[in-house]
Amino acid sequence: MEEYIEKIKVLLIEYTPNILTALAILIIGLFIINLMVRTSRKVMQKRGVDITLQQFLGNLLGWILKILLFITVIAKLGVATTSFAAILAAAGLAVGLALQGSLANFAGGVLIMIFKPFKVGDLVEAQGEIGVVKEIEIFTTKFTGLSNREIIIPNGSLSNGNIINFSTEGTRRVDLVIGVSYDADIKKTKQVLTDVVTSHAKVLSDPKPTIAVLELADSSVNFAVRPWCNTADYWTVYFDCMENIKEELDKAGIEIPYPHRVNISKTE
Repeated sequence: MEEYIEKIKVLLIEYTPNILTALAILIIGLFIINLMVRTSRKVMQKRGVDITLQQFLGNLLGWILKILLFITVIAKLGVATTSFAAILAAAGLAVGLALQGSLANFAGGVLIMIFKPFKVGDLVEAQGEIGVVKEIEIFTTKFTGLSNREIIIPNGSLSNGNIINFSTEGTRRVDLVIGVSYDADIKKTKQVLTDVVTSHAKVLSDPKPTIAVLELADSSVNFAVRPWCNTADYWTVYFDCMENIKEELDKAGIEIPYPHRVNISKTE
């Protein structure tokens, strides 16, 4: 027992300085890496680099520096870096197969940065989700959903799928379908709908709104109401028009059809 205790003491005396030094290198290294990443982003910001590229390059720089720091710490602990590199090289194929998804996501992130289908701040629909682009990272892209939830989509899937960017053109068409009774006067209804959308402060005059009969449905005459607005005003215009159309149609005595439930009493 005493022999084992002596061996432990010898090992502690021998390796404690290396462990403490490696720990110090790790702590100081992480601090310096964070400082370098922040500094690089400030430099890119001053030079007018796109914010999307700033975030991507900042994340990439941070990962590269952390890998180099990890190798340095391992070497300080007494692990031969040449042997370590040989082990990594031998395991490279297995690691590559295991990380196919991550490598595909990294490649997807690079493709997004090259072709720029969207940028930070754009309203995008992709992979069945709609949200504002918050941050493009090395492996994933973060969105803020319309209900203020965070959405994270892998870059591989994102770059290979369909992407609808609502912010590219700066304007957006609001598509509404309004049904009225067959008894309603078409010209009068069309005029009411036109007055509602053209009087809205956020509806654009160019392109002009489209108001037309869309279809003769089973129980209603459906009108296509298509005003245009700036992308940022889409939901304001949508909700305001829906409310104002209902109010103005009621004032004009134009009925919006809805299912009626009739109670039939049986007499015995």
